[in-house]
Amino acid sequence: MSLPEGYGYIPSSLITIGWVLVWQGIMVGRYRKKAGIEYPQPYAEKAEVKDSTAALRFNCMQRAHQNTLESAPVAFVSTVVAGFKYPALAAALCVAYSLSRVVYTIGYKSGKPKRRMYGSVISNLSILGLLSTATCVAFQLLPPC
Repeated sequence: MSLPEGYGYIPSSLITIGWVLVWQGIMVGRYRKKAGIEYPQPYAEKAEVKDSTAALRFNCMQRAHQNTLESAPVAFVSTVVAGFKYPALAAALCVAYSLSRVVYTIGYKSGKPKRRMYGSVISNLSILGLLSTATCVAFQLLPPC
């Protein structure tokens, strides 16, 4: 099997996920420092959040990063598989996913978790598109029975 024309878009789009994750990690560190939450504590405790907006924002930033880490493997694998037949579509959906995670993070880190919803909707639609396309491609690649 050879790679289709345009498959070069796939690595370029996948790299965007890495950059989003690095940016989120840096932001978690900044918010952790502002909130005074020491390692290895992963989140601020309920009492800390009650007393500190910085602790709430740290928790929101940490959750945005964690949520992206939870969905990134699905986006990554689906982009690679979907790209075997539909590289431009797969790359576009992957970049949409990455951009939506930025929107999601900006909304969430505000300390008002409902603001994450715009990015969440686009992210979920991107993942659904990638997973559906990848599933279709996976079945197309199966040998005949």
